[in-house]
Amino acid sequence: MTAPIHTLSNGLRVVADPLPGVRTFALTLAVEGGARFEDERRSGWSHFLEHLVFKGAGDMSARDIVERIEGEGGTINAATGYERTSFEVRALAHSLPLAVRVVAELVRRPTLDEAEIVREKDVVAQEIAEAFDTPDDHVFEMAQARAFEGQALGRPILGSVDSLQPIDRAALAAWAGRLYSPDRMVLAASGAVDPDQLVALAEAAFGDAVSQPTVRPEPARFQGGAATLSRRIEQANLVFQLPAADAHDPILPAQRLFVEILGGGMASRLFQSAREARGLAYAIDAYGETYEDAGVLGVFAGASADRAAELAELTAAEIVGLAERGPTDAELARAKAVLSAGLFMSDESLAARAGRLAVQTLIYGAPVATETTDARLRAPGASEVAEAGRRMLSAGRAAAAVLGPRAAGPAARAFERALFAAA
Repeated sequence: MTAPIHTLSNGLRVVADPLPGVRTFALTLAVEGGARFEDERRSGWSHFLEHLVFKGAGDMSARDIVERIEGEGGTINAATGYERTSFEVRALAHSLPLAVRVVAELVRRPTLDEAEIVREKDVVAQEIAEAFDTPDDHVFEMAQARAFEGQALGRPILGSVDSLQPIDRAALAAWAGRLYSPDRMVLAASGAVDPDQLVALAEAAFGDAVSQPTVRPEPARFQGGAATLSRRIEQANLVFQLPAADAHDPILPAQRLFVEILGGGMASRLFQSAREARGLAYAIDAYGETYEDAGVLGVFAGASADRAAELAELTAAEIVGLAERGPTDAELARAKAVLSAGLFMSDESLAARAGRLAVQTLIYGAPVATETTDARLRAPGASEVAEAGRRMLSAGRAAAAVLGPRAAGPAARAFERALFAAA
């Protein structure tokens, strides 16, 4: 069964997922809004705002916010992505009223103190510098920039020092009003939670909030291309990407199986061929990123610079081979078992449940039962998995990024040449 949705008059949706026998709850407030909703001059503002609300909200100082939650044994956190911003609280059952009240204050009545804005610009500048200094973080930004060049999806979620510079209290308050609009919010709680109580708390905390118009993101366009950055480090960091299915595409379950078979674990094709058989990489794995109207299949690997191009060619060959010939029966069975197990394991995490309920409601309009998702993952056959791969290749575009010693640079173009020459 799926959890029912209660919608407030202003459009905010409330989803309760009571579970017997537990003494804690997980609460998630998910907002349909993030870095993808920004224009270039406001790049990073959503993430910056998420930082600022924790510096004071309502009658609470920065210290009060965490002390009120932690004083009752709970935890509070937040995250900003391209399409969503989320606030999360974990606590004992009796703390649900406090959790809803604190989260509501963060998004509805942030203090946005000018002195804190100045200080936080320095903090985020350090975060930006840290990401740049971390090769296996920065290489993902490089690949994303090539995949979605000139678009919000291609810019770092953190923004840049220059794009954050114009922020002042008035500008940030206006951005908060647009971003944290109740009709684009879902409040979900899982665990020791009473549905009627949660709805009443939501009504009291959010009921008088007024929805604000927002500009929808432009449709995503996977561009592709190669990026290299030479640094004097020991290992080359590589990311390869292909355009993939969006969150609403019926081929998505088959694509998820394709990703798992390609590089989802130690039994995957890439791990066995690149690491075990040829020793080309210590770490290599495939992943999928799914957006409302776009998607990415990616491969990350670390390799010695002098073998980076060889690894790129092998990666391309494995992608093409799986797309052309499909998986074996054993590979398909393993992938289905792994994804199914992961799905039901996450069902045993209150935080995962609450987060999933909120996000699915934003994307699909309602939560999707775990059993339904499992059935969809188990349905595709080998031919459907192969078709998912062929569809990704049919665009004729790929993005590649290489960060490391200069000798590794040719791997970026080697991936694209091998991929489409083989295809």
